[in-house]
Amino acid sequence: QVQLVESGGGLVQAGGSLRLSCAASGRTFSTYAMGWFRQAPGKEREFVAVVSALSTGTYYADSVKGRFTISRDNAKNTVYLQMNNLKPEDTAVYYCAARTRLFTSTPSDYNYWGQGTQVTVSS
Repeated sequence: QVQLVESGGGLVQAGGSLRLSCAASGRTFSTYAMGWFRQAPGKEREFVAVVSALSTGTYYADSVKGRFTISRDNAKNTVYLQMNNLKPEDTAVYYCAARTRLFTSTPSDYNYWGQGTQVTVSS
């Protein structure tokens, strides 16, 4: 069982930056692939980025590639999402998620989810 708690969301102007964190409980954090997803009002949850269990691989949605960076610190049981050059269309609730096998970009493949943190980008 893994519990995930996101933090770091907020209100920022377009072009600004935010860093999201997701703290995980449990001793097996380093065995989980960790992903970030987001959901805007009236839209389905969508993939943002994912990092493999030992940080050997990352994968990004085309919409955030070159602007967002996912990373993790297994010693701290934490995964991060550095978001630069934010755009109004990045406004959403951001969720972190964990799964025990190879990383994927499909939300239904993930076993554990955090409660989400709101990111609002003003124009």
